[in-house]
Amino acid sequence: MAVRNPASRVQGSAGAAPAPSPASRRRKLPELDRVIHERMRLAIVSALAANASLSFHDLKALLGTTDGNLSVHARKLEEAGYVAFTKSFHRRMPRTVYRLTPDGRRAFERYLNHLEALVHGARRP
Repeated sequence: MAVRNPASRVQGSAGAAPAPSPASRRRKLPELDRVIHERMRLAIVSALAANASLSFHDLKALLGTTDGNLSVHARKLEEAGYVAFTKSFHRRMPRTVYRLTPDGRRAFERYLNHLEALVHGARRP
């Protein structure tokens, strides 16, 4: 089995570095916010961006999800500081109401701006 010596590779004319690829010359876009990017969390943030607040029951019905799924994703958003909630009782029934925090609104705006930049870049000739 032959072993190649990396130093023996020919680099091109006069040892010049290879030209950068078109992909490496492009401006690197920041990554999408991984907290918001997950489908259910994006749906929650979108719904709360369009409404001042929504109850757990209303979010669950609007998004067509289960109690457990909504609860897990809402908790992730709360841990990130994007969503806040209040708990109360209404006619002896517990009621949780969610709202988007100012940090959540800013994160959602950044996310939308990033998506718009990606779409714009993809549509360039």
